Amino acid sequence: MTTTQKTLRTCEKGHEYYKSSDCPTCPTCEQERKPETGFLALLSAPARRALESNGITSLQQLSNFSEKDILKFHGMGPASLPKLRAALDAEGLAFKK
Repeated sequence: MTTTQKTLRTCEKGHEYYKSSDCPTCPTCEQERKPETGFLALLSAPARRALESNGITSLQQLSNFSEKDILKFHGMGPASLPKLRAALDAEGLAFKK
């Protein structure tokens, strides 16, 4: 069994954290910027970043994409789709067919 070595890192804001991957995301900064309301608050950090990095910050913008399109985004997984469908449905919107 291989053990992954974690390295101590410090983000731009001075938070120290350990990571074993190349991911540069500081967990403390990520928690601080997590929205408290709205559909993005329902998602995991990787799924939220996937939408944000593709310019999707509103349900109206989300409705311009198909589920297949959304699943192609790095960080987005199938577990997020039910949450997104429900949020769209609550606003009378849906994924593009």
